[in-house]
Amino acid sequence: MAKTCDICGRGPQFGNRISHAHNVTKRRWNVNLQSVRAVVKGASKRLRVCTSCIKSGRIQKAA
Repeated sequence: MAKTCDICGRGPQFGNRISHAHNVTKRRWNVNLQSVRAVVKGASKRLRVCTSCIKSGRIQKAA
């Protein structure tokens, strides 16, 4: 399953891990995804949403 937000589509960021000797290897920063029950088109549905979408109020949590 892809590590992407169901609301905004944010995915992992890629970069390099650089050691003191300047050895360069690949690394990734994953998105902080949470499994949330949210209201979508009047029905509650389980979504994987990033915490920035939860904090900004882009989703309405199901009661």
